[in-house]
Amino acid sequence: MLFSKYQLHGNQLKNRIVMPPMTRARAGTGNIATPLMAKYYAQRASAGLIISEGTQISQQGQGYAWTPGIYTNEQIKGWKKVTSQVHQSGGIIYAQLWHVGRVSHRSLQPGNSAPISSSAIKAEGVKVFIDPKMSGPEKGVGEMVQHSMPRAMTLEEIKSVVNEFRLAARNANIAGFDGVELHGANGYLINQFIDSEANKRCDSYGGTLQKRLRFLREVVNAVCKETPPEKIGVRLAPLTTLQGTIDNTPEVTYLAVASLLQALNVGYIHIAEADWEDAPIMPEGFKEALRLIYKGTIIYTGKYDLAKAQLALQNNWADLIGFGRPFIANPDLPSRLFKGLPLNIPQEDYFFGGNHIGYTDY
Repeated sequence: MLFSKYQLHGNQLKNRIVMPPMTRARAGTGNIATPLMAKYYAQRASAGLIISEGTQISQQGQGYAWTPGIYTNEQIKGWKKVTSQVHQSGGIIYAQLWHVGRVSHRSLQPGNSAPISSSAIKAEGVKVFIDPKMSGPEKGVGEMVQHSMPRAMTLEEIKSVVNEFRLAARNANIAGFDGVELHGANGYLINQFIDSEANKRCDSYGGTLQKRLRFLREVVNAVCKETPPEKIGVRLAPLTTLQGTIDNTPEVTYLAVASLLQALNVGYIHIAEADWEDAPIMPEGFKEALRLIYKGTIIYTGKYDLAKAQLALQNNWADLIGFGRPFIANPDLPSRLFKGLPLNIPQEDYFFGGNHIGYTDY
């Protein structure tokens, strides 16, 4: 069963509930998806759509210990077990394709080299999780450290990374995913090109707004060579300042992004609303303008409860709503919300790394 507009606009609320990407840091040796991960995703197959945790498109694209990749044959085989179990359970799953850019550490990079970014700018205070003692995810013991100073990508490196996104989309198809989501949010590489204060380039990839959008456009066009555009989504975070990315005119910038994605006919836009305490609220007028510009499916995620989700759907701001942390502790979340049943509280001590505890035992 394929992801379709019919499903997106079904009458039942539970068909509109998305499990958004959530890093859980439980990949095995070689950054391979494990049978335990397959069980975790299959338990949550009643979501209208599952979007996988961030999945790096190369070793260079990795920013945290124990996150899965999709660039080796072994990694593809690992993900095949995940998609197979999700499909057997009646679910739909997209792969989120991820390159963290500067948000990494030399110890995670090929040859202990510097991470790459749109520009050579360090985001002070932005930390990444590493495993310096190589203890593995089961123990869940590591260290948070300041990300390493990045270097600006050359034009040849930009072409290479664009191609890596294309190859990752091909690998996702081989692995059995129903589509792909490009991670353009939360301060990672695509976001580092889009936002004005993270991109200080003076060439054809920086300066004007249209030049800052060029990398995103090229990535989408490359991925379209492997995956139909209607099966491609892009995650955006217009107002977030996570990982040090800031845009001086976010509404102007992200309405331009929406216009670009409309022209490229991508299947959906996934908006990650800022979700920390005293975070900026996304204005209703901004949401309405996005809807006018972009005609495809729109997903919103960010501290949604049932009432907030219903308001967004009723006002036609969104077609689907992502519930993040509630899905961690409630594998049957759509049914619980639909029936008004109480929700389990997630155990934060087991969010990242570890074994089945706080992962598949809810």
